[in-house]
Amino acid sequence: MELEPLKPSLLEPEISVIIPVLHEGDRIGACLAHLAQIAEQIPYEVIVSDGDPQDSTLSRLPDGTQNLVPVRSPMGRGAQLNAGARVARGKVLLFLHVDACLPPRALHQIQETCLEAVGGAFDLAIASPRLSLKGIAKVASWRSRLTRIPYGDQAIFLRREIFEQVNGYPDLPIMEDVALMQRLKRGQYRLKILPEAVTVSARRWEKEGILRCTLRNWSLITMYFWGVHPNVLVRWYRPQSALSTSHEKSSQGRDSAL
Repeated sequence: MELEPLKPSLLEPEISVIIPVLHEGDRIGACLAHLAQIAEQIPYEVIVSDGDPQDSTLSRLPDGTQNLVPVRSPMGRGAQLNAGARVARGKVLLFLHVDACLPPRALHQIQETCLEAVGGAFDLAIASPRLSLKGIAKVASWRSRLTRIPYGDQAIFLRREIFEQVNGYPDLPIMEDVALMQRLKRGQYRLKILPEAVTVSARRWEKEGILRCTLRNWSLITMYFWGVHPNVLVRWYRPQSALSTSHEKSSQGRDSAL
């Protein structure tokens, strides 16, 4: 099926919001509506990068939207984010998960931050009243400030020229966000972690179990820093994909905070 090109924005976007998706047709509408609600007068575009060859999310995009760009990509979050970045027109790239809600005035804060730093991310909150998940979010925020390595669910944003200078996301089936942050640290680029929180869905913890999900994620990041290659780690993250080659069965990478 060929995609009908959507209308480009009449204004050059200041910010390109890149959203990697896989079977997210039920959620993409709410994500787009949320962005429109908080954007105020800032020109932006949304690039939806679908890793499903059946276009299951792209087929659910609203017709005629001026600031919406559909992109097909090989499956895998890093590949999808890079595919979106290649067509982006904005001066700043914002990498956003489909189930994440940005704080009010987030786009203004992103613009202001990129005047003094190459980019940054937000603190993390999880949409759940459970104290355990509130604690996990708080630890994730502290960890990102201590290590200067925010993860993808914290809505990472970068000036586009810096993203291109470090050659974008590494072609990895998992830990692509951590590897990108390591590239930036090696280049001595300064990121700023904003105190306002991006709120992510609790669906992964609720589905897999809070303890199991958290221990699995902590184990993965520890093994990664010990030098275990992501091609090995992905077998622990999704055992059913262990026989897969490349990214085809690795789905969307690590979805939750560590």
